[in-house]
Amino acid sequence: MRKPTDRDADLTHIAGRQGQATGQVLELSGRVLSTSGEPVPDARIEVWQANAAGRYRHPSDTTGLPLDPNFEGFCQIATDRTGGFKILTVKPGGYPGGRRGFRTPHIHFDITGRVERLVAQMYFPGEPTNATDQLLLANIDPPSVIAHELPPRADGVLRFGWDVVMRLG
Repeated sequence: MRKPTDRDADLTHIAGRQGQATGQVLELSGRVLSTSGEPVPDARIEVWQANAAGRYRHPSDTTGLPLDPNFEGFCQIATDRTGGFKILTVKPGGYPGGRRGFRTPHIHFDITGRVERLVAQMYFPGEPTNATDQLLLANIDPPSVIAHELPPRADGVLRFGWDVVMRLG
């Protein structure tokens, strides 16, 4: 599949379009760190996620859930010198996951650090369907993949934090 051309950290707007993505806007920030606590600067992060209705803009998504013409569901960014990153997006909806059952809201991360690559999913705290999501429950340390809620921004945008730990970075 060809990756979207609009790859900036704002998933709520597609370059060249006037509209804004539908759904609850949120800011997600965090850091990529090694297990020794060292920041991983210039790590490449690809983010994929469903829209607020639970639909991916991907040919293999055959759920029939509605597409959002103003949400691409993808970005490609790099961490700063402190290993930090920040994206503006919408809270993804859950969706039917076939044999895996219902998927709770989550965001996919593909992170390439200095010497290794990590593919992970980040989940939201307090979601009732976290207790039944088979992939979340199969994680070796489920709390490590659940973001933590931060105080909202002054404009009311929800904020979440999630630090990613890679073995070597």
